[in-house]
Amino acid sequence: MSTAAAPVRSLRPGIVLADLIPASRARDIALVVGGAALTGLAAQLSVPVPGSPVPVSGQTFAALLVGTALGARRGFLSLALYAVVGMAGVPWFAQGTSGYGMPSFGYILGMLLAATVVGALARRGADRSVLRTAGAMALGSALIYAVGVPYLALATGMTFGQAVSAGLVPFLIGDALKAALAMGALPAAWKLAGRRG
Repeated sequence: MSTAAAPVRSLRPGIVLADLIPASRARDIALVVGGAALTGLAAQLSVPVPGSPVPVSGQTFAALLVGTALGARRGFLSLALYAVVGMAGVPWFAQGTSGYGMPSFGYILGMLLAATVVGALARRGADRSVLRTAGAMALGSALIYAVGVPYLALATGMTFGQAVSAGLVPFLIGDALKAALAMGALPAAWKLAGRRG
């Protein structure tokens, strides 16, 4: 009887993928540190964009994935750890940079907000289907840009239009591809968890 009930329990809204691991303080610490490390590693997958001080990197995808998989609180803590350690000098921001004086630092601040919001949405089941995952990823990306683009304009002296051209438009296709990856991976992870439950 418990075998039949487990998949239903694991698929119910109110939990995120990380909640499928038995709860403990050590688990939460490991998840927060692991999420920060994953974001730092993904940031090293970085390609400069001609005419923009903002590179294409894997850190935005990692931040959204971390928020969705860990939930709002752990996702926020993970991205906060990533930001604080990078500001302290660990060169794990995109292109091996660190500090807070770079023009792209606003995107990192936006990732804090985005991880929190997509984590809250995941607790409401937003990562369980392709369509809902697409919506969560689109909202998360929009939040990153909502903070990152104005920060870029202020940090560089660009007009808002120039900041949009340099810090948003070149990244839309890549963000669509990242969202497509998440749209396949997250619902598939829940299906797999349901089968194993």
